Amino acid sequence: MRRTVLVTGGNRGIGREVCCQLVHRGLRVVLASRCQSDGKQVARELGGGAAADVFPVQLDVADQASITACRKELVRRDIHVDVLVNNAAICPEGRVLDLDPNIAELALRTNLAGPFWLMRAFVPDMLRSGYGRVVNVSSEWGSFAGGLGGPLGYSLTKTGLNVLTVKLAQEVVGDVKVNAACPGWVRTRMGGTAAPRGVERGAETIVWLATLPTDGPSGGFFRDKQPIPW
Repeated sequence: MRRTVLVTGGNRGIGREVCCQLVHRGLRVVLASRCQSDGKQVARELGGGAAADVFPVQLDVADQASITACRKELVRRDIHVDVLVNNAAICPEGRVLDLDPNIAELALRTNLAGPFWLMRAFVPDMLRSGYGRVVNVSSEWGSFAGGLGGPLGYSLTKTGLNVLTVKLAQEVVGDVKVNAACPGWVRTRMGGTAAPRGVERGAETIVWLATLPTDGPSGGFFRDKQPIPW
């Protein structure tokens, strides 16, 4: 059976590379992006014009209404999401005492509430079908063991995303797996040019978790396909 994967923030960076690798593995990709024109352009590039391989959708993960509209559009088109990759995120600068409250709220909605709403939108269908994979793109900056590095808005929300990963993994049944991935420091618009990793390596563990076999892990945190501590 051909599986369908929804990738948020799929129009650039790690998300784009995840879409590319999954298409090459034979999955149908729903490429979600805030700017629909950007998503359509990348879908054409990745799918080679084959709409059956890459389907672009407009989605603002910070807006619950946008998530609801996206789900309705996919249902209307009879597209069932087997795999959800929560990749879209922002990394605002700021510390506990000086982070702009509006930016803090946006980070919480984008990095944490968005994945929460998306899991509630699509995981019930996975449970009904008996198959599903959820991959939350997290970071060592959200790990207590890793020292909670980086700006507050990013560290705080990635820690919360790790909690969501563990809690959902405890709730699901059947062949539905929920994991978090740390792509490492990757050369993207967010990571900057000094980052030691390319997007290919950054996407590798995410793609692995998105395509796990039935006997694969669930409820874990991985980098380079190896478990790392929370």
